[in-house]
Amino acid sequence: MYVAHLSLTDFRSYAQVELPLEPGITALVGPNGQGKTNLVEAIGYVATLGSHRVPSDAALVRAGAGRAVVRTRVVRELEPGHPRATLVEVEVTPGKANRARVNGGSPGRARDILGILRTVLFAPEDLSLVKGDPDGRRRFLDDLLVQLVPRFAGTVQDYERVLRQRSALLKTAGAAMRGGRGTADLRTLDVWDAKLAQTGAELVVARRALVAALAPHVAASYAQVSAGQGEAVITYRASLDAALADDGRGRGGDDGAPASGGSAASTSDVPATARLVEAQLLEAMGRLRPKEVERGVCLVGPHRDDLVLTLGGLPAKGYASHGESWSYALALRLASYALLTDGVPAPAAARVAPAHEAGSAAAPTGGAAAATGSGPVATGSGSAATGSGDGVERPRIAQASEADGAAAGDTPDGGAPPRAVAEPAATDWLGRGADWGPDGEPVLILDDVFAELDARRRDRLAELVATARQVLVTAAVAEDVPEPLAGARVDVMGGEVARVL
Repeated sequence: MYVAHLSLTDFRSYAQVELPLEPGITALVGPNGQGKTNLVEAIGYVATLGSHRVPSDAALVRAGAGRAVVRTRVVRELEPGHPRATLVEVEVTPGKANRARVNGGSPGRARDILGILRTVLFAPEDLSLVKGDPDGRRRFLDDLLVQLVPRFAGTVQDYERVLRQRSALLKTAGAAMRGGRGTADLRTLDVWDAKLAQTGAELVVARRALVAALAPHVAASYAQVSAGQGEAVITYRASLDAALADDGRGRGGDDGAPASGGSAASTSDVPATARLVEAQLLEAMGRLRPKEVERGVCLVGPHRDDLVLTLGGLPAKGYASHGESWSYALALRLASYALLTDGVPAPAAARVAPAHEAGSAAAPTGGAAAATGSGPVATGSGSAATGSGDGVERPRIAQASEADGAAAGDTPDGGAPPRAVAEPAATDWLGRGADWGPDGEPVLILDDVFAELDARRRDRLAELVATARQVLVTAAVAEDVPEPLAGARVDVMGGEVARVL
């Protein structure tokens, strides 16, 4: 896919701008502060409904304007040799719900456009993925998850809404108890416990599956960027694991230690259904409630989880050098590109089931069609797609088994002979991959990245991304653009854009 045209009205510094684009490489060149990043930020916003620079939409609207409008024409080949253009328009209004249109239709929810355009954006802020706090890494996982399976946008929004409500109730209850007004009525809190457990469980299981699918791409990408200097391993550390470990029942090992490290394979041992995780979250919240009321915060759930990054067996944060941290940050983005391009494989998974599960487990339905990818890091996957009736292919969301039972690794407990049953693979929670036909490759955006890198990493990154379908590069001077990325050039100066090459 690629963006053929970008139009902005009252977005950031632009009152109005029209920018034709084409496949291949385009460099946006101009001094700092002239609006280069504003252009690629707008493209990224259409893909993710978020900015990589600010947490609030208010800053996206030009000073003095009431709203901003971003329009893009996205071209994809749903069938080889048959490109189709889709006009996407997003209206950003501070303090109100944003609206979106597709091909000039009636306004609808903004999140309904997710999946039409996919982007992977490299920026100087990426260094915080390695050196920063867990919230940035959680946001990285959720943004990638939503691009892979757009329906998870609703899950993330629902969880954040429930978390805010439950946190407010905890603070109110804690204040009442500290004020000597007796024991607070916590019956309403039970309702929000259930809602938090339900949405939180779906998010935890999906994130675990995502990390399992992403891990081999990260390892391969880091090896390519760093010329094999150390092994990069990512794992998912859930606050739920630590809570269960306090009761001697953690997932990480026999001693109950949380699964905070180890190989990427340990992360993929996650056939536990959302129903099981939901029950575990409810139990953990029940045991932690006195502490939560006292402190006025939710102490367990995906909002307290982390993506653990290790390099050569040591935590990347605190141990990796500045250059190694940059290589790791680049590897995370390159791995995202590979995963979005190739999709998520859905290998058949089976285990030996205890006799008491006989007849209770149902295999997930739906086949997987073979697909191949052509990303710069890794290729090959299995995927499946379903039509939406509007001519746009949507990823099939495979439903996990509703079976109750033990997690992977259990052994038969006697009685009738065990039998093999289909177990929902971790990748099923990602909808058996995102199959966008032959054109799922996202647009690559490199926002002022090369100025931050040494010569070796600049050249290596440029070589890895040069073959992508569309690459947009921003740079203060033309000399900052590596030779492998020579292509079209657009000068940006004083809110004006001009094609010069």
